[in-house]
Amino acid sequence: MSPGFASSVPAVAALDWGTTRLRAWLIDGGGKVLAERRGDDGLITAREKGFANVLEGHLAAMGAPEELPVIICGMAGSRQGWLEAPYVGVPSPLGAILGGAARVPGQKRDIRIVPGLAQRLADAPDVMRGEETQLAGAGLPAKGRELVCMPGTHSKWVLVEDGAVAGFGTWPTGELFSVLAAHSILRHSLGEHPSPVAPDNPFFRRWCETALGDGGDVTSRLFAIRAAGLLQDLQADNAAACLSGLLIGGEIASARRRHGAGATSVVLVASGALAGLYQAALGLAGLGVRTVDADEAVRAGLIEAARENGMIARSGAAI
Repeated sequence: MSPGFASSVPAVAALDWGTTRLRAWLIDGGGKVLAERRGDDGLITAREKGFANVLEGHLAAMGAPEELPVIICGMAGSRQGWLEAPYVGVPSPLGAILGGAARVPGQKRDIRIVPGLAQRLADAPDVMRGEETQLAGAGLPAKGRELVCMPGTHSKWVLVEDGAVAGFGTWPTGELFSVLAAHSILRHSLGEHPSPVAPDNPFFRRWCETALGDGGDVTSRLFAIRAAGLLQDLQADNAAACLSGLLIGGEIASARRRHGAGATSVVLVASGALAGLYQAALGLAGLGVRTVDADEAVRAGLIEAARENGMIARSGAAI
């Protein structure tokens, strides 16, 4: 049977290998998922146990054949990872990025790691790893201009033009929330364990609108959260909503100013609670939103990377 046809036999293993987490799938020749595993075997753990040992343990648990090729994206390709997959400079077509996967030497099976992206501008240097694969799986059109928001610990905003990454920027919104909540004066306002924030929370929406109206200037508003607790009896759960709204609103205003001139809509690549918060915030900013599930996007991107590297055939390929 041609590797381009679906079957119950895996054609490739695909892994999204992050700093703390790992997700692995067995994929058949038609792109169908046959098995899946998730675990806390990210970069930090794998450096101690050995990347090959961790990989083979997951593949064995899924019943993968010994000769099965593997395609990987994420922090396994970082300088501290298994093998540093050199950055591809932007602008660059998504297909060319995926097709440049670096092969891990000294392994019995064909194991390749998708490279990250580098923006080498003197006044705006930036890098990403993993998000480039999500972009490739986000269903972006081959023609036209798209502004993509990819929220997380380090949110990425990416400008894609005619299927090529033209530029991007990073806003460490999730990290800022964690640092401010745990290591600033705001820890007294949010409490030891900040409450989850709902997108319909009126405090989230109000403070998001404030940040949008201020054009992304959030530093002058941060202490007001503490003051509101002292003077207006702002409770801890609503204080968390204020901080979340302020930071997300500030991110959107800043990113729109830098990358979204004239943009009326955004492709949002996100999952879970973050997807809901950003959908609400982008709506408050007056932007249309097309949401793509981040988990599905990275898996689709890995499948496309497997095709670009000849591990599985494209649909309709010759037998």
